[in-house]
Amino acid sequence: MYDLRLSAEQIEIRDTVRDFVAQEVKPAALDAQRLDACDRRLLAGVLDKASQLGLRTLALPEELGGADADTLTLCIVTEELAVGDVDVAAVLAETSGLAGVLFSRMTAEQRDRLLPQFVTDDRYHLARAVHEPEADTALGIHYHRPGAIEAGRKTTAARSGDGWIVNGVKRCVANAPIAKLFAVEADIEGHGPGTLLVPRDAPGLTVREHDTGLRWYHGACGEVTLDDCRVPADSLLRGPPTVANGRGSPQLQSLNLGIGRAAYEAALDYADLRVQGGRRIIEHQAIGTKLAEIAIKLEVARNAVWKAAFACDHPDGYADRSLADLPLQTVAEVFTAEAIFEAAKDAAECFGAMGVMRDMPLQKYVHDARICLHSGHGTGDAKLRIAEALAGYRRPAAPAIAAE
Repeated sequence: MYDLRLSAEQIEIRDTVRDFVAQEVKPAALDAQRLDACDRRLLAGVLDKASQLGLRTLALPEELGGADADTLTLCIVTEELAVGDVDVAAVLAETSGLAGVLFSRMTAEQRDRLLPQFVTDDRYHLARAVHEPEADTALGIHYHRPGAIEAGRKTTAARSGDGWIVNGVKRCVANAPIAKLFAVEADIEGHGPGTLLVPRDAPGLTVREHDTGLRWYHGACGEVTLDDCRVPADSLLRGPPTVANGRGSPQLQSLNLGIGRAAYEAALDYADLRVQGGRRIIEHQAIGTKLAEIAIKLEVARNAVWKAAFACDHPDGYADRSLADLPLQTVAEVFTAEAIFEAAKDAAECFGAMGVMRDMPLQKYVHDARICLHSGHGTGDAKLRIAEALAGYRRPAAPAIAAE
């Protein structure tokens, strides 16, 4: 049953993360000198403390050292973290989300080899290497046609003795600069499309971090080059690491929600303090209406994210027609991106000219929301995927690969 009531455990996790953000994340992320310098370097110390709270391993089953958190819990945690700093939230969302998928699909031997490292090392982050420089520009949406992913993929893995030799380049790899394990999608000799687990120290693997200035991404991002990179024979992962057709986890959409909430809370606090014409500006109709509109956008956006999270955890809801036959993750992606960008801009306007000053957080929130609006292929392509679903077109899922 779709229930909006959180469990006692979910409320405890949310409140713990919220306190952590107030005490540790915001003071570091919103330092006026850091904002004025447009310093977007990752807060490594904050990441370590978040990992020690168990936020990096949250999605792992309890028997593997995690909390067995469901998708909704991951979304709640991601939103709370993004209120403090979207870059910290993005790194942990990528690692925690991937961990729940990758370790569940590993063989017992792979898990015995990699799990102890992941659980005990607070700086052990994960990355998924998919995008390729030439393929991304050529593929597009392919409206009502299957994307030619296999034709565009140039990364290959060939047998060599007791291992694989991997060659290729992957761009826009989230977490690449700090990841210690990569899930690399490639054409596998004798198998077809598949995923290889490649450790950071594998011979032939190099990472180039993207510009950390006024960036176009959240978290950490870079380009991964595999030049005759050698990995063990048992590095092949069982099955694809993603869910097809827009029905996956909306965890990254929670990032956007957190940005909007941070902007809203800042505007609400300021409107309650700022006095003009003998009364607080929150009592002026123009500001009060603007804040009300932001609150509405946030509430509806959260409902979209939570419903998509429920659908991800209960895919049988599609089968028994409890849920609309729509890619709910994609719906949440489009709505949150557009609504939160408008909300962040409106929040900045509550500050007047102060909203664009570099040492104030509002300019950061607007910039962060704009990244969500244009990240990936943008909302235009996402809307076309929804249109395909309305027309009854279903994109073929990636083929499952069996590990040897």
